[in-house]
Amino acid sequence: MSIIEEGYVCEKETHLTVMKTSLFYSGDGFAVYDCKGQLVFRVDSYGPENDTGELVLMDPNGRCLLTVRRKRPSLHQRWEGFLGERQEGEKPIFSVRRSSIIGRSNMTVELFNDQTQEYHIEGHFGHRNCTIYDSSKVIMAEIRRKVDATTNVMLGKDVFSLTLKPGFDGAFAMGLVLVLDQINGDDGEGDDDIVDSTTDDCNVSS
Repeated sequence: MSIIEEGYVCEKETHLTVMKTSLFYSGDGFAVYDCKGQLVFRVDSYGPENDTGELVLMDPNGRCLLTVRRKRPSLHQRWEGFLGERQEGEKPIFSVRRSSIIGRSNMTVELFNDQTQEYHIEGHFGHRNCTIYDSSKVIMAEIRRKVDATTNVMLGKDVFSLTLKPGFDGAFAMGLVLVLDQINGDDGEGDDDIVDSTTDDCNVSS
């Protein structure tokens, strides 16, 4: 189902590699690659110097696909997503909030379209161990620690895998990653003895 853009809806299971760009140069953000090493999404600097409260997901050419921002005030730390570059007065297409004000792991995602739909995120993003379910508890996407296939060594938490199930919108999934990164941060301690056996064998077309 297309939520952000039809070209990012996977026809088959797709494995993306998500990298924190602060590994390579000053600033913060993400670069997302397919199994062939092609750039799929990017998010430029949004560190402390970004006072707009908005994060922008772009395609490889810098075209804005999605804007997410924190809604204030919000008891459950609610975030909202807007199609393309957000305009003043524009209504969000989805919202993300903690399922409970107690605890920080599980999230509820509500879509605002012709038919209201919910997704649920369970797990701990700080450990890079999250699963996105639809309202029927069908797995739509998974976030896991990434393992170097040549050495079988688990990489640091700044590099992780995003697995998309067939029919799920990859741009929407990456928008949820941006929100999770802001809500949870990197304060969790990873389970370094857990090995992700995912293989990168599918591509996303834009």
